[in-house]
Order: sequence, then C-alpha cells, then structure tokens
Amino acid sequence: MPIQTVFSKKGNGIVELFPEFKEGLRDLEGFSHIMLIYQFHKSKGYRLLCRPFFDEVQRGVFATRAPARPNPIGISIVKARKIRGNKIAVASLDVLDGTPLLDIKPYVPRFDAPEPKRVGWFEEALGKKKARLKADNRFTDIKRK
Repeated sequence: MPIQTVFSKKGNGIVELFPEFKEGLRDLEGFSHIMLIYQFHKSKGYRLLCRPFFDEVQRGVFATRAPARPNPIGISIVKARKIRGNKIAVASLDVLDGTPLLDIKPYVPRFDAPEPKRVGWFEEALGKKKARLKADNRFTDIKRK
C-alpha cells in the first residue's frame, strides 16, 4: 500500500458508486484529477500522539497523515482516466479495495494547491533519509476508543 498518491506507481483502480449516484458524475470527465474523500474503515482506533512515516519522533496526530485518527477520514487526489456508467477508472490510487467512499470533488489547483510557505516537521524529515514508499503496520494494533 503506497502511503501517498504521489508514490503510487501501480495504483490503477476503479471507483464504483452506487448506481443511483451515476448522474452526479456528469461533467466530471473534463477534470484530469479528482479528490476522493473516504473512511479509513480498517483503522482500529487512534492515538493523539503517533510516530508518522518519514520520522522517528512522536507527533500530534493532526500534524500527520496517519490513518488512525479520531475521525478516520482520508483524502486522496487521483488521476481520473475514464468514466463509464457509475465507475471511474483512476490512477495513482492509494486506497484499499472496498474502502467506503464518502464523496468525490473535482481537483482544481487554483483552489486546492496554495503555495505553502512552511511544511512543519516534514521539511527536516524528508531531507534526512530516503522515504519509505509503502505503509507498514504501525497503525494496525491500535484499539478503537
């Protein structure tokens, strides 16, 4: 499992909506990328402090992208390849098969990609060592609260 969509080299997949939502996909083909908002349904709880990928230091969960969160919601920006019926073929997917999809939004760089000035602890952590590109099991042993 890649830890972010930018590391998902082979992450091709299909996003399938319930048939009654098919009409809502109209006009989405004009966008190269979409945002998927989903539930981390395999998350078994959370800790307010965790050791994130790329780092060895405990961080506050809201300063990380850890899947074990008080509200286990994830967001991924993926390439929209083709829409057919109630299915979207996508690339750069970093979501488990069967993950419950909550919403889809078009990705618009002017709205969704402001130029950041600071990236917190990531700046130093990313410069220290080669990043691990796959998830490990650090969040699978957390019990749901």
